Amino acid sequence: MRQLPLFEELVAGVTMQTTGLARETIAGLYEGDRLAAALQDARRRTLGIYSHLDLAKATVPCIAIVNPPVWELSHIAWFQEYWCLRYDRDAERVVKPPLLPAADDLFDSRSVAHDLRWTLPYPPLETLRAYMADTLDATLAALAATPEDQRYFFRLALLHEDMHGEALLMTLQTMGWPLPPLGAQSPPTASGRITRDVRFSGGEFEQGATGRERAFVFDNEKWAHTVQVAPFAMAESPVTQREYAQFVDDGGYAQTQFWTAEGWRWRESMRLEAPRHWCLEGSRWLARHFSHWAPIDPTAPMMQVSLHEAHAFCRWARRRLPTEAEWEFAARNGGRDDRYPWGDDPHPGGCLDFRFSGPSAAVMDPGYSASGLRQMIGGVWEWTSTPFSPYPGFQPDPYREYSEPWFHSHHVLRGGSFATRARLVHNRFRNFYLPDRTDVFAGFRTCALDAP
Repeated sequence: MRQLPLFEELVAGVTMQTTGLARETIAGLYEGDRLAAALQDARRRTLGIYSHLDLAKATVPCIAIVNPPVWELSHIAWFQEYWCLRYDRDAERVVKPPLLPAADDLFDSRSVAHDLRWTLPYPPLETLRAYMADTLDATLAALAATPEDQRYFFRLALLHEDMHGEALLMTLQTMGWPLPPLGAQSPPTASGRITRDVRFSGGEFEQGATGRERAFVFDNEKWAHTVQVAPFAMAESPVTQREYAQFVDDGGYAQTQFWTAEGWRWRESMRLEAPRHWCLEGSRWLARHFSHWAPIDPTAPMMQVSLHEAHAFCRWARRRLPTEAEWEFAARNGGRDDRYPWGDDPHPGGCLDFRFSGPSAAVMDPGYSASGLRQMIGGVWEWTSTPFSPYPGFQPDPYREYSEPWFHSHHVLRGGSFATRARLVHNRFRNFYLPDRTDVFAGFRTCALDAP
């Protein structure tokens, strides 16, 4: 597919990695002009992800896990304009019209049903391109006039765009389209090693955000509350592709005893005999990564499996998934206040931000985790056994639709993948998806059934 000319100007230079911003401390990110630079960086990344596609011809099927490319790109701009330029927090309502007159009827995800997004009367691409540029310019101008302590919505728009950036990469994977020209390196192969359990004595800790953070806090992270964790033993690294292949080769997808009733119904409906993106060539398993098929990486984390598949593996292996509280307790090494498992600054080894085009055990140095756990953030999102639910005393933030509609139907994932922005994720960050999703860059780690 050729690059669409009307996006050439906007995506100029996107192949250059913005490592300076990625490694900026979270506290420093929102100071001075750095938030403006981060917003520009996010937009370059957004446009760069689809810069190798002809958006006038690129089509995706109407399925629940993707959006039409033009809709999603325009929605990102609409969201930024809505909250940064049009919403009055004191009045708790929108007080200005959109720059594009029809934008609310086209790009508001709260009111535009998913399936309608394939049939809407979109303006010409040139108009949408101008809308993306104009709303960003206006946002940057408004930011410059906004005091440091009143930048909540600018931070929200930044992280919202970061989340959609990963969703755009997930769409490329779902569609089997090529990697985007972002300069990501091929993930290195690690030497094999036996995974051991790291034992935790348990205890009481404060789960969730404390209110002392200088970084942005989403409403579902609020607020810290006391949780008692029993002693447990957790695998030092996520389940690998080799380990998962052993489960598949042992007939794991054909034996009902390994699956929950819901999981078995899902497997049958999907007609799966192996992971969705795997195929057997002779006696070896191949995995599709974007548009490329290659032998699985035995030491790399297993990726793009549903919660149902994670539970089935655990039953086969006589293990279990960690709870959300156990995962956070372990990542924080028993409840410490560090932002990441290795400390307060983003990982110097480059395991986030799509510096590598996939997860790799070789990118994760075990010395960066105080507890001895490896790959807690920056390999794959990790399923937990915990349904997504509000913390005690939950109150929705102005963007109510971020968390509240998904409570009790979704499940919590923790960590962050190779494609996640470093400024988004941390030890307390909660991701959430439906248990049947296989398009997420998600894997899992396991815990021993019995307490140590």
